[in-house]
Amino acid sequence: MKVKVILSAVALLCVGFAAQAQEVKIGYTNVEFIMDLMPEMEQIAADIKDYETQLQTTMQLKGEDFQRQVQAFEQASQSMTEEARAAKVNELTALQNSLQKMESDSQISYQRKLGELLGPVQTKVVNAINAVAAENNYTHIFAESAGQAPILLYTKEEDKFTELVLTKLGLEMPAAPAAN
Repeated sequence: MKVKVILSAVALLCVGFAAQAQEVKIGYTNVEFIMDLMPEMEQIAADIKDYETQLQTTMQLKGEDFQRQVQAFEQASQSMTEEARAAKVNELTALQNSLQKMESDSQISYQRKLGELLGPVQTKVVNAINAVAAENNYTHIFAESAGQAPILLYTKEEDKFTELVLTKLGLEMPAAPAAN
């Protein structure tokens, strides 16, 4: 009698595990590829280029001013008193440090601006990916990143997840280049 109870319990346990198991459906997509096709990206590229040009122009003007001051110092340093020369060297050193900080701050500012511009598009794409995954019963979606080894080692060729996300966003898959 004990054996039947144990076997029944094991059978129920197995049925319970089988009922809990769900089909795994895995997809992959390239977020950068999708983002590049978004119509907003053209304006974002123009805006970030303008911002970069502003930063470069500011840096260039400050750098040219610094160079003029260095040249003027080099020409006048022979006729300056030791105190005046030391004060000017300190002033130029501070100015050079300020330029280096400005360059570092410009790079940070550029990255921040790029993030601000790309944020809404990234959110839109991620929301579309989540919606398509839910609508098509995917359990996992992997990101394929450019420049890195793909995370996914195997997928069926007929996986059209990227195309479904593009359709969700109202975009068309570009035609593949003709094979030579």
